[in-house]
Amino acid sequence: MQTSTSMAWCKSSLVMGVGKIFHSAPTIFHFRNDAPGHMQVGETFTIEPMLTQGSIDDVMWDDKWTYVTADGSLSAQFEHSLLITNSGAEILTV
Repeated sequence: MQTSTSMAWCKSSLVMGVGKIFHSAPTIFHFRNDAPGHMQVGETFTIEPMLTQGSIDDVMWDDKWTYVTADGSLSAQFEHSLLITNSGAEILTV
């Protein structure tokens, strides 16, 4: 979890389900919230946070894939895929 006061999470970046449909349910926020729901055994999903040194607002480019911060500040985004199992979560990417 991000703890530096000079950086922030871009809050539109979400956890996405992985299945027959790309970017499927469940959709879960990367920050503390009161949204209902929880992960189910057998679900596979991605964690895709975007950490920024400036604005938490983002802009999608015309390619409908690339996101940048609204103020052009530096940011970093990474992704991991996880599978929920009976004993916890298995990381599928390294």
